[in-house]
Amino acid sequence: MAAEKKKKGRTPEESSIDPAAQEMLVRAEELGLETAFSRADNMKPCPIGAKGQCCKICFMGPCRLTKDGMTGVCGATIETITARNFARAVAAGAASHSDHGRDVAFTLLATGKGEAQGYQIRDPGKLRRLAEELGVSTADRTNEEIAVDVAEICIAQFGQQKGELAMAQRAPETRKEIWRKLGLMPRGIDREVVDILHRTHMGDDQDAEHILDAALRAGLSDGWGGSMIATDLSDILFGTPSPILGEVNLGVLKDDEVNIIVHGHEPTLSQMILVACSEPDLLKYAEEKGAKGINLAGICCTSNETLVRQGVASAGNFLHQELAIITGAVDAMVVDVQCIMQALPQLAKNFHTEVITTSPKVKITDATHMEFDEHSAFDIAKQIVRKAIDNFPNRGKVQIPDVKSDVVPGFSHEYINYMLGGTYRGSFRPLNDAIMSGRIRGVVADVGCNNPRMQQDFQHDYLVRELLKQDVLVVQTGCGAIASGKYGFLLGEALELAGPGLREICEATGMPPVLHMGSCVDNSRILTVLTQVVEEGGLGEDISEVPAVGIAPEWMSEKALAIASYCAASGAYVILGITDPIEASNTVTEIMSKGWEERVGGKIEFVIEEEEMLRRILEHIDKKRAALGLPEYDPTKFGQSGDKRMNELLELKPEERAEALYGQPASD
Repeated sequence: MAAEKKKKGRTPEESSIDPAAQEMLVRAEELGLETAFSRADNMKPCPIGAKGQCCKICFMGPCRLTKDGMTGVCGATIETITARNFARAVAAGAASHSDHGRDVAFTLLATGKGEAQGYQIRDPGKLRRLAEELGVSTADRTNEEIAVDVAEICIAQFGQQKGELAMAQRAPETRKEIWRKLGLMPRGIDREVVDILHRTHMGDDQDAEHILDAALRAGLSDGWGGSMIATDLSDILFGTPSPILGEVNLGVLKDDEVNIIVHGHEPTLSQMILVACSEPDLLKYAEEKGAKGINLAGICCTSNETLVRQGVASAGNFLHQELAIITGAVDAMVVDVQCIMQALPQLAKNFHTEVITTSPKVKITDATHMEFDEHSAFDIAKQIVRKAIDNFPNRGKVQIPDVKSDVVPGFSHEYINYMLGGTYRGSFRPLNDAIMSGRIRGVVADVGCNNPRMQQDFQHDYLVRELLKQDVLVVQTGCGAIASGKYGFLLGEALELAGPGLREICEATGMPPVLHMGSCVDNSRILTVLTQVVEEGGLGEDISEVPAVGIAPEWMSEKALAIASYCAASGAYVILGITDPIEASNTVTEIMSKGWEERVGGKIEFVIEEEEMLRRILEHIDKKRAALGLPEYDPTKFGQSGDKRMNELLELKPEERAEALYGQPASD
């Protein structure tokens, strides 16, 4: 029988807009190696499952509903099946993000008790502010004593069975009343995840709207629960981010140093590895092995955690994990949880790279497992670094792309508040005024992943460029933020792309037009910013009234659906790209768009084409501006002030300057 003809894949240029990625894809092809890009080309998505038409919940099936009027063996309709599939994805995403927060809470607890080796409280001010918010006494108590109480309260949020989540109380009063009225206020983080898994078991909840209400509630338990806990407690333990200079892309790897990449999502291990990389005895050991030093870099959200706090270089976003190994320069790739490809250990066999798993939740066949425990964190971190050093002499041919970009990340909501008003007048007033005047048309949160089924980074790049032209302020987290870093959007030079009004504001405040706010769990920072914007006044009484949109144009993870759900439940319009997992049911589509907008003020829509995505974003922003009675967006009204304008005026002769300023020559 003739050999099966291999499907023709995309060119490197069609797979990614990143020149570093393109170079590594060429090398992968030369070496005959698979990557996520080639596997995506060769693996056709199931058209039934992609649209939400397949039910695998019980074992009378799977049931594939391919025609109008069909039902599953149990009689389940397409509406029920599509809603259940979506809700279960939200439950998994909320569980993943929230479990991240649980782990950080246990680390804080151990730190407070003096049982966590190497950790310390780096932002005691935020610890005490959070303690007061949670009703923990701070008078005449040490930071460690306070930390124990704060950690225990946060841990209790996961198992809480009744009442309301503590951090959900931060939401605007109008928003909380909506949640209470509709029964959407999350009661406990784990309870809402279990609730979905129970109600979507065979023979339980079959009303699509009722199922989707549970998805909203579970999403809220993540955004205003687990993720918010993860963000706040990480700030307390590792420092609240503020702007810092860093670098991004594969060019951050060093051909003469031990390269360790941390990849995953939890900052507890990566912070200890960072410290270990500076240990004199390990640096000396690296020299003995022939290396000039130890170079730590990150990938994915672990990268964001260390980038925004310590400026640790990022080797790239989600789709760079295999490409980093293909450079031949990575001595150890250390992973914890989430977004880790099972293909890594097999790929690493073609090189010298040691893939090391560290989480008790994650083992990968053929990877080395070195389980992490915060009680002996520093010792374990040093063992991992030593293992990487031992691997350095085993390198073969190295090919590191000469591609990297400077970035300035680290815009926590606390720093944005300071940036807009200074130490004594920190306020969101300048931002609100800029939106109200029309200098800033609106705000877009561009978050989420990369997906190998499309050209890597293309939609992130396209949408950020076009939004800046339209005077839209962009905030970013996760792999979307790393994408912007690659193309120069996280620098002051990005002002050259900004419209006249946005540029005025950025020049006046020192604020860049694209703000890197952290990892994916740090979308909770965006919720906080939106709440503070509402509380500042002038832009409505609720998040749903603010001219803002959330987008995840290259999403691939269940976590993205959890994020989308809590943003929609908080009143935001959310657009996701790539594919439409609810396409099979017009009813479910209507519920999550028009139905949710009427009930909670937010909605989710799946839009594949980037031009249509841009059109809907701007249409929504302008609709919200009109509803608030704000002036219609008019870019011709602005751009006649700021640093650029001043420099232009200074170049003119005095009489020309007067005419430019006042419309008439200077008088004699």
